[in-house]
Amino acid sequence: MPARSPLARHLAPRLREARRDTPAVLIHGPRQSGTTTPARMVGEERGCGYTSFDDDAVRRAARSDPAGFVASLPAKSILDEVQRVPEVFTALELAIDRRSVAGRLVLTGSANVLLVPSLEDSLAGPVAILRLHPLSQCELGGVRPRFLDKLFGSRFRVGVSQPLGGDLYRRIVDGGHPAALSRQAPGTAISWTARSSETSAI
Repeated sequence: MPARSPLARHLAPRLREARRDTPAVLIHGPRQSGTTTPARMVGEERGCGYTSFDDDAVRRAARSDPAGFVASLPAKSILDEVQRVPEVFTALELAIDRRSVAGRLVLTGSANVLLVPSLEDSLAGPVAILRLHPLSQCELGGVRPRFLDKLFGSRFRVGVSQPLGGDLYRRIVDGGHPAALSRQAPGTAISWTARSSETSAI
């Protein structure tokens, strides 16, 4: 079940809000959960430059001279997959201390980024941390979740819903990882999810 729009993540409003009063925001989540999408959508609409540490040359430059690399970044930047270069964390902290401007940095990382000791030591204070999960059923359907609004707004009604039938099985099997959902052939989403789980466990 493909998502209607790869940009329709419910995290986006929280990211915009966090950028208004926090120098740096870290979006973290499971591998291939789509952290780059809201980072680029929200960051680039505010003029942030984009840098990915998946690029070997960028990674080498950052590791060889973290302070110089951070100094060369645009005034507002998106740094993708920061867990791959923990050497830059201290340099980022110093840069934020010298010029603490709201919305200066948007960082993304896989779930294990919070286990990197240098991140906890250097960026714990000036960073707002947002957790991104795989796509929810509301995101896949392109609708806003309303369960809590109805529950606390005295509009909650108990009734019989239409059974999902075979569609329930399909939704469970497909999961919510954008990369898996983009597969068109039957069974490829399952095999992608299995390979991804094996890779994450290594």
